[in-house]
Parts: sequence; structure tokens; C-alpha cells
Amino acid sequence: MKSKIVLGLSGGVDSAVAARLLRDRGYEVHSVYLDNGVGDPAPARETAAALGLPFRVFDIRNALNAKVCRPFYESYLRGETPSPCALCNPSVKFPVLLAVADELGAAHVATGHYARAEDGRLLRGRPANDQSYLLARLTAAQLERIVFPLGGYEKTEVRALAEAAGLSVAKRPDSMEICFIPDDDYAAWLESYGPTPPPGDFVDGAGRVLGRHKGIHHYTLGQGRGLGVSGPHKYYVSSICPDVDQVVLSDGSDLFAQSVLCRDVNWLTSPPNAPAAVTARFRHSKDETAVILSLQDDGSLLAKAQTPVRAPTPGQLAVFYDGDAVVCSGWIV
Repeated sequence: MKSKIVLGLSGGVDSAVAARLLRDRGYEVHSVYLDNGVGDPAPARETAAALGLPFRVFDIRNALNAKVCRPFYESYLRGETPSPCALCNPSVKFPVLLAVADELGAAHVATGHYARAEDGRLLRGRPANDQSYLLARLTAAQLERIVFPLGGYEKTEVRALAEAAGLSVAKRPDSMEICFIPDDDYAAWLESYGPTPPPGDFVDGAGRVLGRHKGIHHYTLGQGRGLGVSGPHKYYVSSICPDVDQVVLSDGSDLFAQSVLCRDVNWLTSPPNAPAAVTARFRHSKDETAVILSLQDDGSLLAKAQTPVRAPTPGQLAVFYDGDAVVCSGWIV
């Protein structure tokens, strides 16, 4: 008897090829489209029909609003820059897929992410497309039931597989933005969601007014574009002060930090008994730096970098690696 597996089918090329690979490996694939109220399920339905897979749509709007959208909104109002995908994966997307799997008696779930899961561990995918950063908040218990069929592939290979299989989504463009903000205009979405901070002053480190800003939710730490302030040097956002609606600008030299403090740590390996040498990503990019991790008495984590880190941003996720394996992750404070 074939093993059942529940696949999150988004309508893009990655999940379509994941479906084909799983089917060819002998799984009984049940495809699920997670409806956030913004996307169109038609491409996913078409892919499922082409591959002969059962297809269901689940409305996730209430869960997404409570566990991702509202925290995203509130984080910006605190002057932070949140990581909504890292919130969604462990709290909405995978719990829904796992609930469907339990209903069907399936041991595993799958998505088209570029990463690997082995025995409750999260491992990198291929360097060009690795998505382990966005999955680092998954728990070990969740990872024990997850299959990532694309973990050993690069995107160019996946598109070639899709074309060879005659899948209609083979040349569909990648979706780069946050799923519930399809036009990538964060500020407009925040203003439509609820009250947002008023315009205020750009100031320098001494408190001198340099100009006016549109509201603190338009800016993030380290930003150097779209400020509209001229002076003796290029300006960058140095800090955000929500209590007084001010955005502090500098020449950028004060943006580098040697130490980064993280809270709410999600351990995927055993916490070290002594300071540990690992590497870290402090944002969703390929930039990685060597750090020494120290567990603090209150459960927070202090990362001391060998070379200064530019603009570690409150609200963003820090992910720590030992080789290919994710050690843990934590929210930057």
C-alpha cells in the first residue's frame, strides 16, 4: 500500500514539481491549497488535475490574521521589521497541513521549499536557493513529519523538470513578495489594516531636525533609500523611536554591532553547555558570519560576531548553523 502524504500545493512551479516527484516516488499524494483570501487557487487546481491528485482548499484567513497579520502590524508599530513567513510556517501553514494529514491517516506532509528535514533536524538546501532561514521556527516534532522533495535541487533544475513533465506552471514567475501583500507595498497594507503612526521628524544623533518623515512604519533599520533628506553625506536609518514618532538618521557608521541579543529561542539541537562557535544569518539573505553563541540565564541568546554585523534589526530572525544543520533561531531584540 502506498504511503499517504499531504502536500501544500500553492500553484507555483516548486510545489508542482514536488508533487510530481512525490507521486513518482510512490506516495499517495493529497494536495491542499491554503486560501489566504488573496491568491488564486486555479493554477494549483490545474496542476492537481494534470497529475491526477486529490485537491482540497482550506481557508486559513482567520488563523493567518491572528497569528501572522496582526503580529506583523503590531511589530511595525513598535518600530520593528518583522519576518512574517518565519511566523507563518510553524503557526499556520504546517499546522494546517499536519491536521489534514492526521484526518487522512498520513504520516507526513510536504511543501516545495528548498531545504532538507532529517530525523527532526532542519538542513540547508542547495546554496543557490536555500530556504532553511524561513523554516527555522519549525519545531523538531513538526520536522519529524515533514518531507522537502526539492532539498537536493536548484531552481533551474526544477524548472527543467516542470517543462519536461509538461506542467503548465513551468514558466510561471516566482512569487517574491509576502503572500498577503501581493503588491509589496507594506506601508499601504499597514494603513489599510489599522491606525498607523503619524508623520514626524527625521533627526540626527544629537536630536537636530533634518526633515520630515511619512510615519515610522515606512522605514527600517539601515535603510538608505527614499528618505528625501540631503546633507553633507548619505543618510541611513540609525534607529526608530515609536514613542516620539522620530526616525534617527546617521552616516551609517553606527549601524554595526559586535553582539546581537535574541529572545524566544527555538532549539533544533541540544542547547550548548558552554559558548559554541557557529555561523549566523541575521536576515533573509545569503550573508553569513561566524559567531560565538552564549545561552543567558533568562533563556535568551547572545551572539558575539567575529566581524561586526551591519544593522541587526529588531523583529527580524537570527538563524544559527553548525555546518548544514540549523542549531536554533531567535528573534532579534
